[in-house]
Amino acid sequence: MKELFYLVPTALLCISCATVKTVNPENNQVDISHQGHRSYCESIPRVYSGTSYSFCLLNSEPSEHINKGSTVNNVPLAAVDAVFSVAADTVVLPYTVFMQAKNGNIKVN
Repeated sequence: MKELFYLVPTALLCISCATVKTVNPENNQVDISHQGHRSYCESIPRVYSGTSYSFCLLNSEPSEHINKGSTVNNVPLAAVDAVFSVAADTVVLPYTVFMQAKNGNIKVN
């Protein structure tokens, strides 16, 4: 029960942060890095962009902080955010499909 007390607020703070960052990025670009460790992704699709952002964050240069510091029960917070991003990405799906057809993928810095 104690773990649930910490997990719920943490999850609520992370709810679809990636989706918010990627729905309408400035200059059709988004920065995917954490503490100076860059992602290996070169671009992400606009459709389910928040989920893609989270997975690109997990697919980055090794970082001690991501692997050890930002976890809940040894699950990286980016993975927790990915779950909530799926729901948020589904809500904005009509918009992102239109924007994908109009502007293509989002470039990753």
